[in-house]
Amino acid sequence: MFLTKQQLRPARALGVALVAAVGFAGCATYDDEFAGINSRLDQLDTRVQGAAQSAESANQSAQQANQRLDQIEGRVQRLETAPGRNPRG
Repeated sequence: MFLTKQQLRPARALGVALVAAVGFAGCATYDDEFAGINSRLDQLDTRVQGAAQSAESANQSAQQANQRLDQIEGRVQRLETAPGRNPRG
């Protein structure tokens, strides 16, 4: 069964319409994928900012601890070099 020229035209049009519909449907799924990726990137950005704040807080705490150690270091050295005491009794 061969198609005539008159029957071939609507078949071509239908084929082109079918290919176009599949192509446009594929683009719609990319929008959903991009939205998902953007959402994931936003979540990661929030986590990175939180980690950076935690690191900054830990750095400040470490600096305060170092300052405290510097303050008591002189006292410790004086106690280590002080002459020993004689026990009573």
